[in-house]
Amino acid sequence: MNKFFDPDIHEGVNQLPEVDSKHCAQVLRHKQGDKVLVIDGKGGIHTSVLTKVSKTTCEYEILESKNVTPTQFKTHLIIAPTKNTDRMEWLIEKLCEIGVDKVTFVATQNSERRKLRLDRLEKKAISAMKQSGNPFLMELQDLTAFDQIIESEDSTLKLIAHVDQNHRYIGDLLLPNKEVAILIGPEGDFTKEEVEKAFKTGFQPVSLGINTLRTETAGFAACCFVNFINKV
Repeated sequence: MNKFFDPDIHEGVNQLPEVDSKHCAQVLRHKQGDKVLVIDGKGGIHTSVLTKVSKTTCEYEILESKNVTPTQFKTHLIIAPTKNTDRMEWLIEKLCEIGVDKVTFVATQNSERRKLRLDRLEKKAISAMKQSGNPFLMELQDLTAFDQIIESEDSTLKLIAHVDQNHRYIGDLLLPNKEVAILIGPEGDFTKEEVEKAFKTGFQPVSLGINTLRTETAGFAACCFVNFINKV
């Protein structure tokens, strides 16, 4: 069955958001009586039947619901946005597919981008959620000042990856079933002052390996390490 996204599901007759309604009716050519899956982004997967279909509106009623239990571990990636928008869109797509909980974009001294099209990234996340069958919509937080994010982050384990091969390997620090925040800098890396500030707020330095990774590669690799340690 085709999957659609509706964050505001209630009892009785529901209506797909406009974008999904048009896709359902005009692209996939669904008709009244067809069964579809509707994901609410909060763990709910709802087998539904279309009760009314027009070019711009699709109404449905739920036949059966399944609620997925969230994982015990949580992953928060804090990352400097790249200058190339396509790289960020790729990263958001892949992070949603593997089940990352939250991404915050951080403004650093060496950041190449100072503004974001968060609406485009949210669309990528929704599309990846539906494609992958992930029942949870990843939370996206707009560009946030470096000092603000490191002072407010309260994850159990806080890690900062920057270019220094003397740091401990990330796989040696991660533990299963923990909340972890991973801080990834821009292509020019964090400044010395930023690294020192992160240390003072409880972030521990980690290495992602011997090779120098692009920002989006480092972010994806770090989150894959978290999944690996949790056997996901």
